[in-house]
Amino acid sequence: MQTLIQNADLLGEGTLLDVLIDDGVIVALGRGLAHQDGATILDADRQTLLPGLIDVHVHYREPGFEQKETIATGAAAAAHGGFTTTLAMPNLDPVPDTVDHLMPLLAKNASDAKIHVRQFASLTQGRSGNTLVDFQALHDAGAIGFSDDGSGIQNALTMYQAMQAAAKVDAPIAAHIEDASLMQGGVMNAGRIADELGLKGIINQSESSQLARDLDLAAATGVHYHACHISTRQSVELIRAAKKQGVNVTAEVSPHHLLLDETDIHKDDPMMKMNPPLRSRADHLALIEGLADGTLDLIATDHAPHTAADKAGSMATAAFGIVGSETAFATLYTQFVESKMFTLAQLINWMSTNPATLFNLPGGRIAVGAPADLTLVDLTTPYTIDAADFLSKGKNSPFIGREVRGKVRLTLAGGQIAYQA
Repeated sequence: MQTLIQNADLLGEGTLLDVLIDDGVIVALGRGLAHQDGATILDADRQTLLPGLIDVHVHYREPGFEQKETIATGAAAAAHGGFTTTLAMPNLDPVPDTVDHLMPLLAKNASDAKIHVRQFASLTQGRSGNTLVDFQALHDAGAIGFSDDGSGIQNALTMYQAMQAAAKVDAPIAAHIEDASLMQGGVMNAGRIADELGLKGIINQSESSQLARDLDLAAATGVHYHACHISTRQSVELIRAAKKQGVNVTAEVSPHHLLLDETDIHKDDPMMKMNPPLRSRADHLALIEGLADGTLDLIATDHAPHTAADKAGSMATAAFGIVGSETAFATLYTQFVESKMFTLAQLINWMSTNPATLFNLPGGRIAVGAPADLTLVDLTTPYTIDAADFLSKGKNSPFIGREVRGKVRLTLAGGQIAYQA
């Protein structure tokens, strides 16, 4: 069955076009397009049509932690935020560290999600940081890549051997970069504000020292090394230098690290607790500069839902992490595009085109022959972010109450409606 989207402002360029979709693929772009009798007609009403957003870093908590999120609720939240493809992390129970653990998860991703959910397998058995998984078997079974996200690999030999194995099967390693010995029980960025709040701090070097090690190992192995949620100026400098040296490194930055820094923490507020933490103003500005000059390749939410109880009380005891799927586009559009710091085209490049290209995923463009993974957004009408509107089980966001523009009206994944306002 065909679907025809009429009167869409393609990529916000001011030109109204129609998009004809057949069997999940864009088959024509233009005006007055002929279509089959009985085709589904969707009137875009002059709103902006974008390629579906792609998030390479989410946590869906199922199996093992369904009280926080399920595949169905996480994917629904992603569709609500305009995402048509997500890459889910493996910190689950059981961990997808064998084919027997991975296959049911892949099946449930396919059956329960209205968008495309791809799955990372773990790097080590049980995410223990010790014994490596069978990279070939997991890759052949359908893992998009390998990660022990939530934990840094503490042993250099383990990481070196993991990189060798991932390079052999031409799969990326997505690294949670954290030297555990330098964390020291910290819960926010080390410095004056942590001291004033009486909270333990996390120094920048807990990230950058392990990143320096990994980049050296990546240079030696040739693996596609993807650096997750970069947060420090030192890390940006290391990645910039590595890219100049030809290291096969890509890097992501999370919306919250682009939108907030430690000076936004005015009290002991668990909604401001994430790992890596909100860093200094200088780090924050370095991330924006790194994104602008191509050192950082893409934006990924690190969507991390928790129960209300998990995020209650003090930052000293609450869980790390915030949700991001339903707020990312609107907050970034409002902060950076409306201010004219960046263009909408740049934002779409970081949130759709680059993720598709760098992870060899379908999508990321609107063209004849491309998948009908599309997002329709209202860029003009302001609204206030309200947790009651979230489709995620997690309501743990520091952006609740913020007025933004960029409300998603329609999300199509493979030509099928995944979300409609």
